[in-house]
Amino acid sequence: MKPFFDALSQPEYVHVLLNPLPVYGLATGVLGLVLAMALRSRTAQVVALIIILICAASAWPVYQYGEGAYYRLRAMADADGVAWLNAHRQRAETVIGAFYALAGVAAVAIAARVRWARLALPLSATTLLGALAVLGLGGWIAYAGGKVRHREFRNESPPVEAVTKGSG
Repeated sequence: MKPFFDALSQPEYVHVLLNPLPVYGLATGVLGLVLAMALRSRTAQVVALIIILICAASAWPVYQYGEGAYYRLRAMADADGVAWLNAHRQRAETVIGAFYALAGVAAVAIAARVRWARLALPLSATTLLGALAVLGLGGWIAYAGGKVRHREFRNESPPVEAVTKGSG
């Protein structure tokens, strides 16, 4: 058990441990919200909205631990891995705000169930559309991240802008 707790002090380990939440967790919330809306279950919609809120908000610790792991991973990676790491980092920096915005929209949609019943369905639909867009962005970030240390996933050259810009 001690090795597990020791690993939790390494930001790269915690990043890998948490990074499925903003993608797979969000996909689960989207599926749940689609089913809840199709079944017209208000309770299920609230549960799905809570899942979306938590998973979108989880992008913050994933991002923070990723930043903490950057230099260590950079030192371990080969040249193409460094380029993919830089692309991964740039993508996360570019779109992290979308995850925060989605968490806010989901929170408002949950509150609408209690305070503004007429707005509940339109806000749930807005959350669903936003979650689909953010899920796509999360996949875009993860696509580059998966190529950092996994050569078997590198079926293309790294993005040129990541090679030239990402030295910092």
